[in-house]
Formats: sequence, structure tokens, C-alpha cells
Amino acid sequence: MLNVAGLHLWRGDRHVLRGVSFAANPGQCVLLTGKNGAGKTTLLRAIAGLLDPEEGQVAWRDLPARQSRDAFHGELAYLGHEPPLKGDLSGRENLRYAIGIRRAVTGQEIDAALERTGAQSFADRAVRTLSAGQRRRVALAGVLLAGAVLWLLDEPTTNLDAEGQGLVASLIEEQLGRGGIVVAAVHHALSLSAGHVVGLDLGAA
Repeated sequence: MLNVAGLHLWRGDRHVLRGVSFAANPGQCVLLTGKNGAGKTTLLRAIAGLLDPEEGQVAWRDLPARQSRDAFHGELAYLGHEPPLKGDLSGRENLRYAIGIRRAVTGQEIDAALERTGAQSFADRAVRTLSAGQRRRVALAGVLLAGAVLWLLDEPTTNLDAEGQGLVASLIEEQLGRGGIVVAAVHHALSLSAGHVVGLDLGAA
């Protein structure tokens, strides 16, 4: 369903992505590894359509993602380094508005997602008062609520303790079990079923 073919991308005079290619089918997780500066974040942003590569193509359901951008984004959930949360809103308010742009969402759905990510107890506090790990849990609840087939996760375990890292692995396994696809940039190994995982090492800068 996701096919990345021959992506080349420069940042200034630096050739960050050098002909990156891979495919991911339902139930598969592609783990992007490599040293800092290897291009993991750049690749995720290029797949999401936030950066335009100089060469190559991203295809979704056998169609170029650029040509079917709205449909592609409707099936995509992207979580970057910094959770996309408004500091003066509560976690619950952030989710209600962010997901509400995509689809109708009920309070019960929000409660269930917050409970699943362990964020229920602090969901009504202003995000600016939360720790980085707590903000990450709220953002993960947003990924769940998006109902997306494709997850693009940039260092999803950042600022999480061991229990939180296990949570991320469980959420990914559940997404794969639903027939979803996950592409995740990681520094630390995730405990995932080997049969579902494809590794892609981008090497050094």
C-alpha cells in the first residue's frame, strides 16, 4: 500500500536522502535507524508531504501521493519530535479540536484513547503544565483517535519511561493487527514481533 521509490532530497548543499526505496504492506512496521543526521526525520516528513523531494515518488494505494494528497492525508497520522499541542488548552481540548477537524469524535472516544495511553488523570490540565512524557501520551492518544491506516512516528518513545516505551510497542502491535502500516524512526529498539518488522538503516550522515 505504501511504496517509496528512489527518494533524493537535498537540504542546502547536503544530500540527505540518497535514493531511498522501500515498500510496506498492511500489518508491517518499517523501523528507520541510523545516526543523528542520517535523514530519518527528513524521510518521514517527505513521506508525509511536508517536504518535496527533488527526485523519486511516494505512492499510496498504487497512486502518487502528491496527486491524491487529500485522500492520502485522510489515512495518515504523523507524530513528530514535538507533540502538536496548544499549551493553553487542556489535553482533552487539544484532542477534541485536532481530531474534530478530521472527523466527528465523541467524548467517549476521547476518554477511551486517553485511558489507553495512560493520560486520563492529567487530560484536563493545560498542556503547558504537563511534563514532556505526559504531553507525549496525550499526542499518542491523538494518533489513536485519528483512525488512520498509516502511522508516521518520529522517535515515538522520546521522554517516556520504560512503561511508556512498552506502551508504544503495544500500540504499534495493535495497529499492525488491524492491518495498519507503521513507519517509525527509532534510536532504541522496540519490542515488536519480528515477523511484522522491516528494518531500514539510513546509516550515517
